[in-house]
Amino acid sequence: MGGGFRALHLVKPFLSFLPEVRSPDRKIPFREKVTYTVLSLFIFLVCSQLPLYGIHSTTGSDPFYWIRAIVISSRGSVMELGIAPIVTSLLVVQFLSQIVHVDNNVREDRALSIGAQKLLAILIAIGQAVGYILSGMYGSVALLGVGNAILIILQLCFAVIVIMCLDELLNKGYGLGSGISLFIATNTCESVIWKAFSPTTINAGRGAEFEGAVIALFHLLITRTDKVAAFREAFYRQNLPNVNSLLSTVLVGLIVIYVHGFRVALPVRSRNARGQQGSYPIKLFSNSNMAIILQSALVTNLKGISQLLYTRYGGYFVVNLLGKWQESRYSGQSVPIGGLAYYITAPSSLAEMAADPFHAVFYIAFMLTACAMLSNFWMEVSGSSAKDIAKQLKEQQMVMPGHRDSTLEKELNRYIPTAAALGGLCIGALTVLADSTGAIGSGTGILLAVTTIYQYFETFEKEKAQ
Repeated sequence: MGGGFRALHLVKPFLSFLPEVRSPDRKIPFREKVTYTVLSLFIFLVCSQLPLYGIHSTTGSDPFYWIRAIVISSRGSVMELGIAPIVTSLLVVQFLSQIVHVDNNVREDRALSIGAQKLLAILIAIGQAVGYILSGMYGSVALLGVGNAILIILQLCFAVIVIMCLDELLNKGYGLGSGISLFIATNTCESVIWKAFSPTTINAGRGAEFEGAVIALFHLLITRTDKVAAFREAFYRQNLPNVNSLLSTVLVGLIVIYVHGFRVALPVRSRNARGQQGSYPIKLFSNSNMAIILQSALVTNLKGISQLLYTRYGGYFVVNLLGKWQESRYSGQSVPIGGLAYYITAPSSLAEMAADPFHAVFYIAFMLTACAMLSNFWMEVSGSSAKDIAKQLKEQQMVMPGHRDSTLEKELNRYIPTAAALGGLCIGALTVLADSTGAIGSGTGILLAVTTIYQYFETFEKEKAQ
């Protein structure tokens, strides 16, 4: 408690200034939870479409296009920063809490840890907003002026605070599930539906064609005389959503739903009430959502730093080792072509994996290892480790038949860490599958969307049964 406790006390002076959602003092009815959840989602969608006031221009290539699907960022809107500051602060504070030994069972430590996450998220948001302005993303600093620059920073930081409060609102029991997961799932579903049924026409060098894969399929079949060629083009057309990508998205979703149900049920019974027996389920994907969110935050920050460094100091060896970037001739956006940033970026297709097998092997190994390690890491810091579960069962006067209290933690250790690591490996493998088959939206977004929707389905079924 000594060193870690004193370090946490540095946050104390800021607690009274940080936004906080009070825990409910009553049981929130299910209908009210649904209302809060829908209202939170509505506010998020409004923020995603609300344009920034005071910007001069957002035309030209988007230097951060590759992270927008992951951090649910919307260019030129108040949601420009997305959830990046929130997830990054969570990753940093949870990592540091292992070093300074924060005890989440102690109320004051827990409050200070949450306060540290909020404070760091706001500081990161301010830093990113200032960096965006100085980089000229919204026009020349001279054209913007000091007043507009400060106004843009305030808008971006306010949006981050709003999203942080909405996430806390749902997590504290006013709504259903996690706010961050809900927003990512909504953003991914919106992307999939738009790319499947978009009526927008685009000229990609083959004449005007519809962006939506399904609409393009019917349009090609109606307008082309060679139906086989039209069918082939609809399935495999380049640089635009195609039917093959849509089917890959559906396939990955079905696999996630199937694997999501895997669990081990450990028998438990009440110490006091004889004959009262039950089971404690250990789910394969119990830590999967946070593992993939943390992995995405790690990759996003590393690639973002690499891109900024390469733009200014591209001639240095260490910077090139971190990542080399160039504009794509198809999209005009910057893409990594070398260094660590390149090797941790998903190959866009199976053909690209075959053309550069070392990149494919490195990316697969990185994804599987990172997801497994982060899943175990989150298990330890989120209160779902074998030690924490054993303590909960003892407090509830529950025991495992055939095991003493002293051996309960040891028995749980046989299952929980293995399930966390295996779940992380599975989620990493599914992400690789989604990215390599060209599924619509990022592999991360698809997995989070499907698992979040599945969890909401389970919640609705549970409430209906009660």
